[in-house]
Amino acid sequence: MLIPGPDTRVVELRVHGVQGTTPQSLVDAVAAVDVAGDGLGRVVRPADRLRRPVPGPVLQSGGRPVSRVVEGYVWGGMTSGGGAKAMWALLFPFSLANVAHWMLPPVPPGNLPAHLLGIGLRALLRLAALLLTVLLITQVAVISLDLVAAQCLAPGSSCLGGWSWPAGTPWVRAVVGTAPIALVVLVLHRVSSVDWRIERRDVPASSAVGSGLPGAHVATDPDTPSLRVLHLVAALGTGVVIALGGPFHALAAPGPHGTAIAVCRWVGIGLVAVAALGAMLLDDPTGGSPHRGGRWLRAALGRGPRRVLHTTAWLALLAATALLVHVPARMAGADLGVQVVAALEALVCALIGLLLAPAALLARRTWRSRPRELRPWAGGWMAAPVVAVSALLGGGFGAGVALTLQALLGHGVLPHGYRYIAVLWGVAGTLAFLAGAAVAAYTGMVRWSSLRRDEEWAREAALLHAGRSRDLKRAARAWWWAQWQRGHSHHVVLIMAAVLVVGAVPAAFLRFQGVDLPAWSWPFSGLGVAVLALLALALLRAVWLAARRPDTARQVGVLADLAAFWPREAHPVVPPCYALKVVPELVSRVREHLADPGTRVVLAGHSQGSLLAAVAAARLLEELPPDQAERLGLVTAGSQLQWAYPRAFPAIVPHDSLASLAGRLAGRWRALCRGTDALGGAVTTWDRQVYDGMLLGAGFRADGTSGALPPAERGPTGALVLGGDHWLPDPQRGPFPGRRWAPGVNRHADYTSDPEWDRAVALAAGLDAGEAPLPVLPVARRAPGAFPAPEQR
Repeated sequence: MLIPGPDTRVVELRVHGVQGTTPQSLVDAVAAVDVAGDGLGRVVRPADRLRRPVPGPVLQSGGRPVSRVVEGYVWGGMTSGGGAKAMWALLFPFSLANVAHWMLPPVPPGNLPAHLLGIGLRALLRLAALLLTVLLITQVAVISLDLVAAQCLAPGSSCLGGWSWPAGTPWVRAVVGTAPIALVVLVLHRVSSVDWRIERRDVPASSAVGSGLPGAHVATDPDTPSLRVLHLVAALGTGVVIALGGPFHALAAPGPHGTAIAVCRWVGIGLVAVAALGAMLLDDPTGGSPHRGGRWLRAALGRGPRRVLHTTAWLALLAATALLVHVPARMAGADLGVQVVAALEALVCALIGLLLAPAALLARRTWRSRPRELRPWAGGWMAAPVVAVSALLGGGFGAGVALTLQALLGHGVLPHGYRYIAVLWGVAGTLAFLAGAAVAAYTGMVRWSSLRRDEEWAREAALLHAGRSRDLKRAARAWWWAQWQRGHSHHVVLIMAAVLVVGAVPAAFLRFQGVDLPAWSWPFSGLGVAVLALLALALLRAVWLAARRPDTARQVGVLADLAAFWPREAHPVVPPCYALKVVPELVSRVREHLADPGTRVVLAGHSQGSLLAAVAAARLLEELPPDQAERLGLVTAGSQLQWAYPRAFPAIVPHDSLASLAGRLAGRWRALCRGTDALGGAVTTWDRQVYDGMLLGAGFRADGTSGALPPAERGPTGALVLGGDHWLPDPQRGPFPGRRWAPGVNRHADYTSDPEWDRAVALAAGLDAGEAPLPVLPVARRAPGAFPAPEQR
């Protein structure tokens, strides 16, 4: 532990979680001002009445005050705002497919079968993502080309009040049919081209790819521009094929006109095939090593060839519009296109699920020695249900919008396959209701039983709230629900995927057998239409709320923030990855402070910000010289770094990387957690149990090893400190003189209001925080090291 000198100061750099926050609340001040940043990534400090930056409250170390500067990094502008949320809501299936890529199991070193399986899985995931883009375009074509241009604007149609002018002008119907396709492609191009400019000075390129620290592979992929163009080319090629007859037959036309249609259609098919092949072959998860086998493909997809390919695709769509002189009464190609793309998507998802099974088994040796609660979700197979949900949601969104528009127009016939999609969602809706009822009943019984049997969680809560029966009762209820949600949240995704897949089986069987819907399926079909209509209306409402009233669209914003953390690896048409801007700028700011020999920096992250802070700390430990690295600390609060990220993304944030980070920090990683917090949990400890009035457990040790820890110590404000975890009583003890008071059960919010926050910051800064305790209530005074017995029921 470094001895503080008279010129020692601590810089506490805070990083907020999802859904953003105000600068004032981040730095716990009534006013805050920017001191660095570019407006999107803002570094703020508390301010006085003249809007001048002021330092934060002092820390106590060894009975003397130590100067502290509180700063906050505000990154909410990268994901918040009406337009960004509204666009993301439409692209949610794309984001899920991209997240699924990062959920693949790790590849054990030196294992050739696992390496080949990894290559195959990454290729199939990129193909599934490309097919989602193609599916979107086919669904747009069903609405614009078939439902509107071919049927609603047909001569003699009563749709739209019998508006006859477009029917008498054939080229207008063609433009009406293809213009929405072109508009959607332009929107996809715009979304995929947005990126964040990094404001950093004198920061070397990260060399942490093979470091074994958290987030080492979270880096930009040089193949993203090529992948973006391939998706756009596939979208445009799909529009050409659908407009000119579909995947199997071209529109009939006499003479040279028919020949031109056939040639243009084959050009569209070729564009889609080239895009699919290129997307599967692009594989560079480590960031562009020139010796990899795909370097010839990157040369073929350089800036010049990409422009030629992109221009060719746009010219093909313009030619298809010009050749669509006579729009038929029905665009049969749209119906066939939707069915072919849906079948291919289902086949690719099935292959991903099959290949994931042996890949997860081969990777199992990297985690089989860990406790059950530290192993990956679904045994490392979690990417399969996530990509399946993305595909089924993509199909459901399109069908829901089409069915809703058909009802609004009161005219038109949708593709035959949409009736089977309605059956799918009807069966899925029924199964979801039954599954929800079963889960609710089971949860109620388990809770009732655990309350009667005084489960382990109640004993931990009793230690924290000894002598305060009212607080114990409130905490125990919240503690149980939080534990239940942390332990079973991933089961929601598994149940959702299972319900949708089970519902898809009878619908697909009936469709491929060419069987008309039997009478018993009519109720499911009607329910499916209602579910799809509600799905479409809910999506449109979410978009409207996000654009008009951003503050009320919290669920959209939370999911957007979580999904946008991951770089564009499988699907390029997703919101830009904010981690690629936040982490380098945090690294730059910390390096600026550590240039002063008397400064110690503590990165403090809450919730999602804890992941950003941990990745930034890992990068800094790789780059900093030893004399500066020992002045770096980390505080996480309400973090998912144990119960969620290592289990959902075992190859990116593995448990071993957290152990390595804890060892590098040598006791300067402190984690604040509450048992009542359903979104956060313990980070550095596991296998916790209460024995003889003491909290015991295993976890990361300060010397870099893992194993059994000494019994937890009680802090001066009632917190239990086990290893690096500080378990906070919630509701708080207090109020304490001179401190802000946050009454009630705080759960995931307001960690900085707890007086243990200052103590954790001091410990992370390498200071002795064991002296000068804060005043405590009489009921909390105990002999040193003594643990009060739980209150008897």
